[in-house]
Amino acid sequence: MDAAKLQTIQISEGRRQRSQGSFRYIILGVIAATAVALYIAKPWATDARTGTGKAVQPGEKSAKPAAVAPANEKPAKAGDALLTVSGYIINRERIELSPRTMNEVKWIGVKKGDPVKQGEIVVRLDDSEQKARIAEIEGQLAVARVAVERAKINFERVKRLRLTQNETAEREDEARLAVASAEAQVRQLDGTRSMAQVWLEWTVIRSPIDGVVLEKLSHPGELVTPQTFGGTGTHGPSSALLSLADPNDLQVEVDISEADLPKVSMNQPCRVSPEAWPEKVYAGIVAEIAPEANRQKGTLQVKVKIEKPDRFLTPELSAKVEFLKGGG
Repeated sequence: MDAAKLQTIQISEGRRQRSQGSFRYIILGVIAATAVALYIAKPWATDARTGTGKAVQPGEKSAKPAAVAPANEKPAKAGDALLTVSGYIINRERIELSPRTMNEVKWIGVKKGDPVKQGEIVVRLDDSEQKARIAEIEGQLAVARVAVERAKINFERVKRLRLTQNETAEREDEARLAVASAEAQVRQLDGTRSMAQVWLEWTVIRSPIDGVVLEKLSHPGELVTPQTFGGTGTHGPSSALLSLADPNDLQVEVDISEADLPKVSMNQPCRVSPEAWPEKVYAGIVAEIAPEANRQKGTLQVKVKIEKPDRFLTPELSAKVEFLKGGG
């Protein structure tokens, strides 16, 4: 192909530049059209998300979407909670049975978890020493009663001799006082025997309440003392036999922050829910507010009495307490 023909089909530099400019205009036009389309489509997408799912006919106003409450929001009601705190279920009173005197455990008739009745015998201590002491005193009493009879007989003899002037007044007084002394000895031994009988009764330990055995703190053969030292270890005599409590007298012990104290008052109604049984709800009432705060923790201890506890409430388990409106 000759140079003349090539010259006719060659695109000049100016025409090539104009073509590139046109391509840029096309790209900008496409971008602008896309932006307009997105702007127009956005309200329709919003309506689709918030609408009721019903198509809106021409000339019909779209329904206002209903507000949906969060799933975890509880409906407000009368007496709703002012404050919610977690604590631990406790027995209002925990009774530890301890002996009156140092002695050896001979028999324990209950174990942990057993129910007991008031007055039921739960422990027997060694009573051989007390029985021997009573037997000894009984012998002394027998001798003292004989001495009383002897003194009375002698006094009657002296009185007859005194009437015949064969005995002096001084001798009569001595005989009368001897009777009084012998009778006093009998009364003294009667008191000693009563004390020994009390010590014998102390060897029989009875439950002071209707309750349940929380812990068995001693075993047969162990030496127990009335002192508080020693605990339940093996390095010394134990100071307690059994631990008892009333399962129908339960409280929840909670610590209230200083900032929340205005929300709590005596006799304030509460709701109690054990963490182990969250579906269980029990009525409660503020029964005790500690007179002194904990400086380190910045809290005050409060105890809530559970009004009708049942078998689902176990001491030392955690529970949630809601302090309600309407406190006294």
